[in-house]
Amino acid sequence: MSSESQEEMTIKKLGKTFLVDKGEVEALKNINLTIDKGQFITIVGSSGCGKSTLLRIIMGLESIDSGSIYMDGIEVTDVGIDTSMVFQESRLLPWFTIEQNVAFGITNNNMFTRNQRKERIRELLELVGIEKFDKVYPHQLSGGMQQRASIARALISNPKVLLMDEPFGALDALTRIKMQQEILKIWQREHTTMLLVTHDIDEAIYLGDKVVVMSDRPGTIRNTFNVDLPRPRDRDSSDFVEIHKKIYKNFFTKEEQPYAYSI
Repeated sequence: MSSESQEEMTIKKLGKTFLVDKGEVEALKNINLTIDKGQFITIVGSSGCGKSTLLRIIMGLESIDSGSIYMDGIEVTDVGIDTSMVFQESRLLPWFTIEQNVAFGITNNNMFTRNQRKERIRELLELVGIEKFDKVYPHQLSGGMQQRASIARALISNPKVLLMDEPFGALDALTRIKMQQEILKIWQREHTTMLLVTHDIDEAIYLGDKVVVMSDRPGTIRNTFNVDLPRPRDRDSSDFVEIHKKIYKNFFTKEEQPYAYSI
């Protein structure tokens, strides 16, 4: 791969099987995906299709049974070195302040000098809009604000790829929409490659440059959709609704659809 390539990550023929009491469960099968630098990729699929497993493999939290993952054209085994993850729950350490939790995201103490470290923490707290809450503890913040802190913690190590596993799934509808808008602002400013999994087709279209649709287990990539819509995106526009309709049809046959769209 040339040095001028825009590819950040390439996944080739990736497979994963788990051993369970009753035998083997094939979670992922023949996953092929290319993610370009600075892209926002969303993955949508039903529960149990392997979306979270795929993120955990990329993060280095699960092993690969077959296939390969490349970062910048180089095959890697410890993928998590250049990635960071935001989970559905904030997973903040309750005995740390918000400032201390964000600082905890620096895995390499030699990454910053002391002053650079303080400046980077302040910059990220301002970026996610919680700079006034740096000295409080997680239990003193709402769920949405805790997730903001989690995003700041994930970004502090300057990851090449930010992975997000249903990061807004536990939030109420209005807070979820606000957080979607905030993550787009962060993406546009930081230029970090992002990969987000969700059950929500609307969320996938609103955020993603490309929407990857996964099949039921064993999870395979059923289809991909390029979302060439201007930002900020209008969820009520005919183009948005049309993409939603196309993705929705990937999950059901005509007979199975519980309701029909009219455009």
